Amino acid sequence: MTTNLYVSSYIGTITSLQLTRHPDASYSLTQVAVNDGSYPNPSWLTRDEHNGVVYCLDEGLTVLDGSLASYKTSASGVLTQIDRHSTINGPVSSVVYNGGKALAVAHYTGSAVTSWAILPSGGVQLLQEFPFTLSKPGPDPSRQEAPHPHQAVVDPTDSFIVVPDLGADLVRIFRIDHSTSLLTELVPFKASLGSGPRHGAFLASGDATYFFLVSELGNTVTSYRVLYGSDSLSFEELSSSGIYGDRKTPEGAAAAAALLTPDDKYLLTSSRNATLFQIPSFEPDSSTLIPSDTLQSWKIDHGTGRLEFHQLAPAGGRFPRQFSVNRDGTLAAVGLQHDGRVVIVQRDVENGTFGRFVAEIDVPGNVTCVIWDD
Repeated sequence: MTTNLYVSSYIGTITSLQLTRHPDASYSLTQVAVNDGSYPNPSWLTRDEHNGVVYCLDEGLTVLDGSLASYKTSASGVLTQIDRHSTINGPVSSVVYNGGKALAVAHYTGSAVTSWAILPSGGVQLLQEFPFTLSKPGPDPSRQEAPHPHQAVVDPTDSFIVVPDLGADLVRIFRIDHSTSLLTELVPFKASLGSGPRHGAFLASGDATYFFLVSELGNTVTSYRVLYGSDSLSFEELSSSGIYGDRKTPEGAAAAAALLTPDDKYLLTSSRNATLFQIPSFEPDSSTLIPSDTLQSWKIDHGTGRLEFHQLAPAGGRFPRQFSVNRDGTLAAVGLQHDGRVVIVQRDVENGTFGRFVAEIDVPGNVTCVIWDD
């Protein structure tokens, strides 16, 4: 059995991988294709569940503009570009919304959010641009000299887009017009000063909806109850913890990603720049130990929305900027930015813990994103 994965890298490529599960239950990763259609600095990949198209953002670190490209997928793993558009600089995250009719993009360096109509071809067309400014720098002027939207997330009702803004200490909120896919900016939610909101995830549980926010500068994971008005969305804080749970946050650590497991029982997070583990090298016949940053698992109390720290596990190397899980939650693919590596780690869906590494492959450059096509 084989499964395709796609990996973006700041070197300018999207690499297609195939994960094979062999008859003896072992796994292997192989490279099957390389695409440079989003050169020079691919930063994020989104697979559209409605049409199977992959959207790739190019952050444009070395040029004036960023870009957004659309790709047809295939069983072989080869990507075929549909179209490509210049964007405001610094796109780092995108999300499909309004039932597959549109795409929202967060622009870190460009201090903006944009929206795009998704065309029948799978290509896109610009709808709106929302630029932001700051009247003065935030508590961390080296990182908060300007607004830095870091992720776009759609709520479970597909009626709102929220955007954690690391530079402005805000979670920006937009209402979706379902007839046009246009966004209306609402009053943003104010996060803790200097916390640097980065990534988040929603959970709908019975009559309640929760939002879990990872803040990079504060190295925290915060749980909120989502409060819906007639045409509005707001948050009520429920609990907050350091990203390392019951451990002291190491100096220099940088909280990164957040995602829900497919069964909605656990929140998974990652943190960078604090190699708390030494793990065996992936090189054959090597006895060397290599440094590893961390992944975290949090058990969700569906009744209260609170998080219980469950596990601190090795990420497989340095700087797990982003990771994703397969459809049944049994495997996680981790992109290790500073090692130029993708690793596959097993998950026990019953007890919610990460297990052993079952496959790995080097990918040239700084890996920025890895997604499943399963």
